[in-house]
Amino acid sequence: MLTSCVHPDGRFRVGRHQPEYLVRNLRERSYPLVLGELPDGTVLDNRANFPQGDLSGRAGYPVYEIRNALPFRGATYIDAAWAASRAVDPAGIAMQPGPACSLKAHLATKGLDAGAQRSLIAALPLPLRYALAETSTDAEELVWLAESTASFLHAPDGSPTGLVYEGEPGRCRPKMTNADLFETIANNPALPDAYKIVMALRPGVQGNSPITADERYGAGGQSGEIFEYLRTNSYIPGGHYAANFAHSSRRYAISELSLADMQGLRHLYYQRGYLLLAGLLGLAVPEGRRALSAEELESLRLALLAEAKRRGADCPHPATLWGWNFGYDFSPTGYRLHASHQMIHQQYALVPETVAGTRGEPLPAFACGDMVADCAAAYRAEHGSDFFADYLRCIRANTRTDGATGQPASLVVHEDENVLLFVPKAQTSQWELNLMLIADTAEGPVGNIFEAGPAVRASIDRAMLIAQQVLAGMHARMVTTIEYGKRLGLHNGQPLLYAFLPKLPWAMGGFTEAQTRYVSGHYPEDFAAACRLHLAESRR
Repeated sequence: MLTSCVHPDGRFRVGRHQPEYLVRNLRERSYPLVLGELPDGTVLDNRANFPQGDLSGRAGYPVYEIRNALPFRGATYIDAAWAASRAVDPAGIAMQPGPACSLKAHLATKGLDAGAQRSLIAALPLPLRYALAETSTDAEELVWLAESTASFLHAPDGSPTGLVYEGEPGRCRPKMTNADLFETIANNPALPDAYKIVMALRPGVQGNSPITADERYGAGGQSGEIFEYLRTNSYIPGGHYAANFAHSSRRYAISELSLADMQGLRHLYYQRGYLLLAGLLGLAVPEGRRALSAEELESLRLALLAEAKRRGADCPHPATLWGWNFGYDFSPTGYRLHASHQMIHQQYALVPETVAGTRGEPLPAFACGDMVADCAAAYRAEHGSDFFADYLRCIRANTRTDGATGQPASLVVHEDENVLLFVPKAQTSQWELNLMLIADTAEGPVGNIFEAGPAVRASIDRAMLIAQQVLAGMHARMVTTIEYGKRLGLHNGQPLLYAFLPKLPWAMGGFTEAQTRYVSGHYPEDFAAACRLHLAESRR
């Protein structure tokens, strides 16, 4: 049986737990202890922890269980007691921005001069230097940390011009005392740009990955440049590609990202995806070491679709792989909590249809969009209905999870003629957003970037930026975004889908999430209302 909240009647299925319970008390010993006192002297003890008899009662608040629309993503549980407070004020669904932090300034108030401050900071235990490298907003303090961690070359005015390396040409690396500390300093937005460039952004400083494309656009303050790197040391056969902003176009925060920037990032993805598929199908591509124009890109896309149609059943069925880890964080205990670097970057590749087994037999190569295709096929087999058509009907007809009237009920955050940005009924991240294509082709929904024409691609790029701006407005600092694409040549009603998955400080994941059970402290309708409020705020 397929377990999804989507149903052919166009209404989401939601479970409601509010059980009565009877618990047999098996405890043999009690340990009555005093916990402390209230301000008026009243003694607090732990007698409530040691009841004498069996326990019975009824849960005071219901817990809603919502199976994910896509069954492989598990189920979400919403505690009504937590969600009720958010329903009163959806705008309160947000984090506070990080506070200003300067150990140097604090030491100055204690009478230490600059030399003593610098010496003390350099001598801090490593976990404290990790914490300062991640959280400091003091540019000079970060420079001191950087200079104590690596060896720099300097211009006569003292500005950094490069790093001292060790090893042999082709196998060298920056001379440093601690690589994690070095990276964390380099990823702090408050570090002066001159140090960011030398430590992390200059082409070559992170290794010998070849730059295989670049994209330049705009003029003056609205200009930008993005490099495409080939990561040959990838677990993905044939390597994968990374679109990184160039050292001349630093983008560390979503507030620094423009629509032109997003279009530049995505253009490199579309361009490389089309070129990779052209190579697979043996199609000619425009010559010369240059970027494809918009007209050339569209001409190539149409040629790819025509060739796939001509081949019919003999056409290979590759899939795209695309992802974006936004935000870097490193804990004082040595755990890297998210992306490899803060500079905005996106990664992509083409996944083959099959991989050779160790005994020579062809095996299906994994692509996450295949799981979506399996869900749609199982749904049709069980209900005789189109999964995504019913899913859209459920989204359009959504009612509040708690059944309340007179409060926000829509899950939609943004919509145009091609895309729908919405809050999924069952969020796997407490702040999850989904982007679904609603544009159609003659064969069905647009299911991958090969089927997406210029207008559809423009809608995707714009909606992606909106999603990130909304989450940034709530002060989300780490967001993973993934693509669920349909394989080339399939016509199964599967639209292209993206999931935006913020990481929140209080919900980094544990055994509950490992079982694909996700706990939420708000109703999805209230989160959608909060998103619309932040979207309106960002447009003022």
